[in-house]
Formats: sequence, structure tokens, C-alpha cells
Amino acid sequence: MSAATGPRRPTIAGRLARQLLMISAFWALLAGVSVWLVVQEEVDELLDETLQASSQVLGQLLRQSQAMPGEIADSDDLSTHFAWQLVGPDGRLLHRSPLAPVKAWKLPAGFSDWKDDGSDGDDWRVHVRPLPTVAGPGWLMVAQTSAERTEVRSRVGLASAFSALLVGGLCMLWMNRRARAELAPLAQLTGALAGYDPLDTRQLLPEQHRRELAEIRAAVLDLGQRLAQRVANERAFSAHAAHALRTPLAGMDAQLAMALREAPPESRARLQRTREAADRLRRVVTALLTLFRTGMSLRWQRIDLIELMALLPLPDGLALDLPEGEGGIDADPDLLSAGLINLLDNAWRHGASRALLRLHRLPDGGLVLHLSDNGEGVADWQRVDLNDALERQQYEGRMGLGLMMADLVARAHGGDLRLPVVSEGFAVALRLGPRPD
Repeated sequence: MSAATGPRRPTIAGRLARQLLMISAFWALLAGVSVWLVVQEEVDELLDETLQASSQVLGQLLRQSQAMPGEIADSDDLSTHFAWQLVGPDGRLLHRSPLAPVKAWKLPAGFSDWKDDGSDGDDWRVHVRPLPTVAGPGWLMVAQTSAERTEVRSRVGLASAFSALLVGGLCMLWMNRRARAELAPLAQLTGALAGYDPLDTRQLLPEQHRRELAEIRAAVLDLGQRLAQRVANERAFSAHAAHALRTPLAGMDAQLAMALREAPPESRARLQRTREAADRLRRVVTALLTLFRTGMSLRWQRIDLIELMALLPLPDGLALDLPEGEGGIDADPDLLSAGLINLLDNAWRHGASRALLRLHRLPDGGLVLHLSDNGEGVADWQRVDLNDALERQQYEGRMGLGLMMADLVARAHGGDLRLPVVSEGFAVALRLGPRPD
């Protein structure tokens, strides 16, 4: 499975964003619940202190008053949040506010909870304070309904919890933005690495100001230098080996040609097969020299495909049918020649006597060179396996030198090599990408 069609892998930024979201949501929820619980307790204490303070103030006012009606008029009541009663020594209700029950509260000094058994059935939080009256020592009772206290607690708790959630959300957004900002240099380094060619000494990776990224850059540069050195050594060895082979092969061909003229008829067939094998080896060496001389670095040129094919050394006994009409294409002539030489040699080795080359232009400016022959071909399962190996670039043990070199040439041109289905023989489709601007 190729990288383009493989499963989507999670990104560091995405995973970090999800983790931050979960942590922030958990923190905000925990903070909101904690604030809610703390606020409830604090509000209860504050309301109790308010009741106590109200009873102190009201007690001072009652001590200073000379006369007081049994009930305070609604217009004279300045509070809609509290109710009060003044109870005499005998437990009789002396005075009350309009919000207070008509039944006297009979509670001990301090704070108490009281439930009205009347029609309203209100629950009260009552603070009882001793207060002298004309008839003797009495009691001043200041109260607040439980519904009022619940409303106050709910408003304060919800406001506090909402504030905690809002702060948590803002923190999440800020941390997510900061995380993406911190990961931006990593994305930039990834983009630089995508176009980095360790074999091109003119390319330099941008400097990194983050220590971790600077270490990655240094490691990649070191790896690139070692890779470039190894490739250079292999190219040098292969080039020297190919040059060293070319001269003896030329001498062998000359000697075999002379031997064919002088040999008796019964030996000429064997000498001819030997000369053909030497000629094939010469063509392979020529293709290898071309590849190592270019180093897979393209020199784009406008070339005529028909003229290029006329210059290629074809195997003896293989006829090539060239395309008609306009044959102008953009490619590296040396690399393309190396790839086509190997494909034609493959066709000849597998019993082909005739090959057909056709040119198909693509809408994006690229082209496909379709080369078919009348050779022995391959089974369907072999063709599928070869296509899979070409797609994955897993050449070793699955194909010969010809297909591998042709695929490398196609990839150097921004294309690829595929084996299409044909009714007989064998065919390859060598796709070349458009010429870069």
C-alpha cells in the first residue's frame, strides 16, 4: 500500500490539541464543580452573617423607638429579602414585618431552621437575638426564606462556575495556539526535508533555532553526507568497472567476428551466440555508463524521439516500428536512451522479433511511451507482482536489470513504469512527467 493510499496517521499537532482539549475540559469542569461547592458554603456563611448583622441593626432601632404598631405597613418595609418578628417574654407576637409569618417563631437563640406549617409552607433560616421589651425580656427574630437563599446561591454559583469554564476554555484556546506555534518550525523543517537532496551539495537545510530541531537537522545532514559519500564511491566504482569492461568487450567482438569468418560451418552457430551475448553485455555496460555519468540529474532537452531511436544500438534480429508524425518530446536524452536500451534488450532476450513504440501525450504536459513486443510475455500473476514491485520500488529478487533501470529513468523524469495488460507478447508503459518551468 502506497503512502498516498495508506491509512491516515495521527499528527503530533492533532494529538496534542486533543490532549489539551481533554485536559482543559477536565480542569474547567473540576474547577467549576469545586468553585460551585466552595461558593455554596461561602454564600451560606455570608447570608448568615448578613442575618446576624441585620438583627443587630434592627435591635438598635427597636430599642430607640417609643411606640411601634403590631404590624409594619408594606410601604414602611425597606427589605424584600428579610423578615422579622419581635416576640414577648410569654411567646406572644408583639411586632412583625409584612413578610414574616403571623405565627410567632419559637426558637432558641442563635441560628435555626424553621418550616411554616401553613398554606405557603416556606422554609426559613432564622437568627434569634434576645431583646428587652416593655413587658420584659423578649426575642428579636430575623429570617430569610430558603428559596431566597437558594436563588442567591444558584446565581453566585452559576456565575462562578461559568467564569471558571470560560477561563478554562480561553486557556485551552491559548495553549492550543501556542502548541501550534511551537510546532510550526517542525512543519517548516518537514517541508525543507521534502525537497532535500543529499547528493546536491548546493542544497542546505535552513538553520533551526529550537535545540531539538537543530539536533534533527544536524543528524539529517550527517546522514546525507554519509549517503552522498557512499553513492559517490559506488558511482566511481561502477563507472571504473564499466570503462574497464568496455575495451575488452570491443576486443572480444572483433576477435569473434574474425573467428566467425574463419571457423568451419559447424562451429559458426556457437560463435554467433557467443558474439550476441557479448553484444548484449556491451549494451548493458553502455546503459550503466550513461546512468552513472548523469547521476540521475536531468538535463532537460527538446529531442526528436524518432531520431533518438535511430541512434540506439538495437539487438540483432529485433525490428522496431517507430511512431509516425511529430516525435518531439522533452526529456534527458542520455537517461531516456539508457532506459529504452534496456527495455529493447529485454524484449529481444524474451524471444521478441518485433517491437512497437507509440507515443501518447497527456493533458498535464507529460507523455507515455508505450513499448510492446511479440515475445513470450508473462503470466497475469507475474505481471501483477511486477507492477507491485515497481510501485513499491522493491526491485531486488523480483525483476531484472532492464525493468529496474527503466523505472529509475521514468522516476527521474517525474513519472513511473507500469506493465499494462496485452492480449499477446509483453508491453511496458513508461510515463514521463511534464518538463518543469
